[in-house]
Amino acid sequence: MEQTVLYHFLTEVPEAAAIWTALLVLALGVLAALVARPERDGPDEPVPDPAAEAATRLADLRRYADEVAVAAAGAARTSRRRRARWLAAHQDADRAWRAYDEAEAAARRLAGAAVLAEPCTPRTPAEYAVRERWLHRAAMAAHWRGDLSARQLADALAGRNGWDPRRHPAEQEIVLARVVRDGRLARWRAAGERERQAWRDAELAADAARALAGEAYAAAEALRPAPVRSAARGTPGPAAVPAAVGRAARWRPARVG
Repeated sequence: MEQTVLYHFLTEVPEAAAIWTALLVLALGVLAALVARPERDGPDEPVPDPAAEAATRLADLRRYADEVAVAAAGAARTSRRRRARWLAAHQDADRAWRAYDEAEAAARRLAGAAVLAEPCTPRTPAEYAVRERWLHRAAMAAHWRGDLSARQLADALAGRNGWDPRRHPAEQEIVLARVVRDGRLARWRAAGERERQAWRDAELAADAARALAGEAYAAAEALRPAPVRSAARGTPGPAAVPAAVGRAARWRPARVG
């Protein structure tokens, strides 16, 4: 029995080893063939077409030129509007200055007359009533002219915040002139600040319009065919589309802010 088992072991093991060796050699051969010729397994890459790429870049350039032209036109309109707004603000500031100058001159003139002695009038209830009516009429007139605000008018009618209806009309006129002068000074300063802001806005709009106009001109010039003669035919040919401009047209279209 032991001899039979040993006989089968000695005769079958070499046969199995030979079979496994043949299979291993076959697998290595197939793997080597696949590694040596990988291009048959993958799809063929498309060959780039220079004419198609040039046409795409030219279409991008035309689209970019159209967009930047629209943006430049919009920026020019914005610049004109802001310049007109600045001119209006400048005129307002000029009128506010003239009004303040007139009020300042009137206040100085009345202040010079204040050194004169106060007219002697009887201090009776009737006289105080007259003085109060004068103050009310003068304050109402100044309010309708725009020299007194509604709050200042209320203070004058109520006799508070520096308004005293018992004063002589000459003194009340001096107080009123100073209040009017201070109000016009504040309005002139506010108008000057609005003018400066309008000027800054107009300058920014003008700079943006100039930059977009230059960009639109460059894009339009890039679309023009250059007078380049072909070496083979001796005839003018179309200018090549700049690749940088084509990329700008694709990735950075101009827009009006």
